[in-house]
Amino acid sequence: MNHLKTILLIACLSLFLIPAGIQAQERILSFDSRIDILAEGDVVVTETIRVVAAGKKIRRGIYRDFPTRYRNNRGSQVIVRFEVLEVLRDNRPEAYHTEQQSNGIRVYMGKKGVFLQPGEYTYTLVYRTDRQIGFFSDYDELYWNATGNGWDFVIEKARAVIQLPPGAEVIQYAAYTGPVGADGQDYTIDETEDDFGFSTTRALKPREGLTIAVAWPKGYVTEPDTAEKIGYLLGDNRGLMVALCGLFVLLVYYAVAWWKVGRDPAEGAVIPRYTPPNGISPAAMRFVLQMGFDKKALAVAVVSMAIKGFLTITEDSDEIYSLEIAGSESSSLSPGEAKVARNLFPLGSRSITLKNTSHKKVGAAVKALRTGLSSEYEKVYFLRNTGYFIPGIAISLLALGGIVLTASQVSVAMFMMIWLSGWSAGVYFLAAMVIAAWRSRQVAGATTITLFALPFFGGEIFGLGMLATAISLPNLILFIGIVLTNIVFYHLLKAPTLAGRRLMDEIEGLKLYMSVAEKDRLNLLNPPDRTPAHFEALLPHAMALDVENDWNDQFADVLAKAAVDPTSGSHHTPSWYSGRTPFNGLASSLGGSFAGAISASSSAPGSSSGSGGGGSSGGGGGGGGGGGW
Repeated sequence: MNHLKTILLIACLSLFLIPAGIQAQERILSFDSRIDILAEGDVVVTETIRVVAAGKKIRRGIYRDFPTRYRNNRGSQVIVRFEVLEVLRDNRPEAYHTEQQSNGIRVYMGKKGVFLQPGEYTYTLVYRTDRQIGFFSDYDELYWNATGNGWDFVIEKARAVIQLPPGAEVIQYAAYTGPVGADGQDYTIDETEDDFGFSTTRALKPREGLTIAVAWPKGYVTEPDTAEKIGYLLGDNRGLMVALCGLFVLLVYYAVAWWKVGRDPAEGAVIPRYTPPNGISPAAMRFVLQMGFDKKALAVAVVSMAIKGFLTITEDSDEIYSLEIAGSESSSLSPGEAKVARNLFPLGSRSITLKNTSHKKVGAAVKALRTGLSSEYEKVYFLRNTGYFIPGIAISLLALGGIVLTASQVSVAMFMMIWLSGWSAGVYFLAAMVIAAWRSRQVAGATTITLFALPFFGGEIFGLGMLATAISLPNLILFIGIVLTNIVFYHLLKAPTLAGRRLMDEIEGLKLYMSVAEKDRLNLLNPPDRTPAHFEALLPHAMALDVENDWNDQFADVLAKAAVDPTSGSHHTPSWYSGRTPFNGLASSLGGSFAGAISASSSAPGSSSGSGGGGSSGGGGGGGGGGGW
């Protein structure tokens, strides 16, 4: 019997304890918003928010977020004014402070050192904002997110009342409830002579809100004129204007600089020639014609050294290349090739395998060849004019700074620009390698490097998307334009000297001979005999001029015949190469996989309407959300 009394007592007490627990849950009991539309176009909003505080999230008071940066339907930034007029708690003035957010302002209601007792409190926030009215051809409209969709609490009851300018009447309306993007219709309307109201018919969960749209005839609210709209556009998009002006100044500067120092001397007559220009190595030919260095120049130099008898090239079944000194003197090597030899075979070593483990030696050879070619041929045959490039970089940085400092997310914009600067450079070189691989006609190798590069290309697209969200699509386009302008003029500002132009004409003559098609070969005057020896002698030059495949095609029948002598059945291969590639495919292999192996081994491993029914919850102006602090 006593046991039964105890159970009944606990049950009775629980009837009182459960409601108390529910009462202790922090929530918004009511959210009432009054929106007064002024004839000059401003909007004055009075929000009355009644909350239950339990010392959990609501300890000092509540905060309210208000977006001040938007994107219109053209992707341009729109910045609206937000001015706090009054803050009350239980109808008494309340302390507040504001804090800038990435896309707006947060209003903290309460004092940092004053904590609330658990209970109910009513906060009143009055603020003024502008540029919230939509001006359409047949009507004007306020499309307004009354509560915001960013609240941490349940809103048990929400109501929004719109006060139109004197004489204006509602001609169409709509409202939406639920999370962002939803078009819930959980509301009722009530209309009086002076205002038009919307009330929710269910509680709004955290991250749900009430959005309203009301339209009235034109003429009751002053619409901005053309001059004001232009002023808004320029003011809202200061970063865009700075970048646009910066790009214009950059183009003008580079055009003047190019006119002054970047114009090439007139080309001379290009006549097919059957021998290389005197006194210039294949790698030097490539350096002069490109007016710059790349790692293929080292592959060209190594093949030239092999054909001169200084070293041999061995390729195993896994496409791993090894180099070994053949015993010939180095006196026949060019100065650049001699530097390569000293760095590939230091301290008496006689062999090297082109793998990542050899990156120090190969990297040193690349550096030595670049330095040697630059000191020997640059300024004599061409000028880089890098001094004119530096002011262009300065102009670019100022323009990009304007984009970053006016971005909605400054830190994200700055990080993504810095990250993309390095990442894009890597992607650029990867893309060049992919193109070169496919041009070499080595399908297997080209497919491998393409698959390897795809994730990096994906990373580039992702990075550009992240940057676009931080700075806007128009600013992203200008950012890309500024970067591309610098890349293009980096190359255009290079210019050959008169001596360089004459040498380039001779090199172009050799290139013309080596790339001539079968049908045009008969037009050549007294060409040399097509022999394997002649093919080998000019193979490094063909690689240097990126015509190794054309050169190979010219000798296809000769090389096929030489590969297997029908009279003796012997296989002919060059003395400087041994491996899996047949003689008639050697040019393509050396220009593709061998050049790729050289490069790899040089690096260490390692604005819309809502009242017509096309809107949704979270759309329009206003919005934001809030929470406790």
